[in-house]
Amino acid sequence: MTYLEGVYWDLDGTIANTELEAHLPAFNNAFKDLDINWNWDTTKYIQLLRINGGKNRIAHYSRLNNDNFSDDLIFKIHQKKQFHYLEYIKKNSVNFKIGVFRLIKELHRKKIRQFIVTSSSRIQVDLLIENLFNGFNPFEFIISSEDVELKKPNPLPYLKAVQLSGIKKNNSIVFEDSNPGLISARAAKLPTIFVPSNIPTVLDENIKLDCILDTLGDENNVANVIKGPKLKKSYIDFSFLNEYLITIRNAKN
Repeated sequence: MTYLEGVYWDLDGTIANTELEAHLPAFNNAFKDLDINWNWDTTKYIQLLRINGGKNRIAHYSRLNNDNFSDDLIFKIHQKKQFHYLEYIKKNSVNFKIGVFRLIKELHRKKIRQFIVTSSSRIQVDLLIENLFNGFNPFEFIISSEDVELKKPNPLPYLKAVQLSGIKKNNSIVFEDSNPGLISARAAKLPTIFVPSNIPTVLDENIKLDCILDTLGDENNVANVIKGPKLKKSYIDFSFLNEYLITIRNAKN
């Protein structure tokens, strides 16, 4: 029996590793352009990723650094950062995470509806999808930062996605890679699978998960199920996801 009808994908860190590959250098280029004496190294940036959203991240660091930037300057920095980020994407600096494209194509063949729910801006999302998928777009719609008043970890982005899709929550799955995304999806009461990015993540102790993977895997890279149903192949596929939903249903009965 098929229970899976829809999959909600986070983008940055879930479909592709973008933070260290494109976002971080874009921020530092923006600081340089505006003669701001900031330079975020990898360690500092990973700490700042606890703050969701680029403008929020700049504002937070401004307060920590006792710079107290105005809203206008924060906006200007973010605009510069976005320009540089898009340039990195155009240069194909970002690639799919292991197994992602394979699974997306399989789900598309099986007519499983797919969506993106992200805190990134629409222009960033559209360009990244265009460059990664090369004309193939399996996503029915995208919820970006412009589409909701509150970003993750608030549940609003996923609640809006559920409303638009019309799919029952227990017939869908979310893929996420970060605490804000996991908190958002779980607060929306959606079955959620955690697949970490290349950013070290210590899971919030309040997040209750029943499926954790190290990767989606492929024929050459075996996926490991840290928590969840038994894996019958070397990689995550439609059958595994459907079995995951069955496991959740049985646990509730």
